[in-house]
Amino acid sequence: MDLSYEIITFLFFIAILAGFIDSIAGGGGLILIPVLMLLGFSPVHALGTSKFQSVFGKLSSVRYFYTRGEYEFKKLIFPLLICFISSLLGAYAIQQIDAQILHKALPWLIGLIACYFIFAKNLSNTNNTQRMNNKLFWLLIVPVIAFYDGFFGPASGSFFIICFMSLLGLGAVSATAHTRLFLLVSNIAALITFAYFNHVVWYAGAVMAVGAWIGARYGSEVVHRKGIKIIKPLMLLICFVLIIKLLLKSEGL
Repeated sequence: MDLSYEIITFLFFIAILAGFIDSIAGGGGLILIPVLMLLGFSPVHALGTSKFQSVFGKLSSVRYFYTRGEYEFKKLIFPLLICFISSLLGAYAIQQIDAQILHKALPWLIGLIACYFIFAKNLSNTNNTQRMNNKLFWLLIVPVIAFYDGFFGPASGSFFIICFMSLLGLGAVSATAHTRLFLLVSNIAALITFAYFNHVVWYAGAVMAVGAWIGARYGSEVVHRKGIKIIKPLMLLICFVLIIKLLLKSEGL
């Protein structure tokens, strides 16, 4: 696939924007995948290439939060392994079956997330009440979201953030930091599968990876400094745009 210098440059700056937004509230793929498809990428190549650049955006965020002491890796080895395997299976499944059922269900699921952020009164940067024990969370919630992220992807970051906050009781910043880590592992697993089926445009992805790294670095800093003040409005915006996009797509518009 031939891409001009102008298009490559355009993809670099789009990836900066997507990486910035994705590191705060998720939804970077909402920007990149339609752009790639408009440039002539097939849907599966757009998804695979997006996963490639997304790995570097997530890595940039994880590096930032790691230096701020947000992770206890010894306690996360088992759930991260579950995340990896589940995403691997999800990415394999999307190569085999039609994902149209998800298109119909997603607007309702994302709408529930938006309602939670609108009406929840206990959202803060500090930890809240834990409603599910860690083992159950690792065995039930993580594999479901990771499988979905490998299989399809939109709003997986939103799902992780909402579950970390509402079920494990993490504060907004910590929930976002852990979401970036789990999505990094999930994206690596999905990328392996897409690469195996030769569904990654590597040179376009490499350029976008640099942009994603830059955008995610500064987006993560904004999250760390502003916390729930920036996460909540951007989460609501991403949810709203996703709902509109998915509803329009389901109507064939």
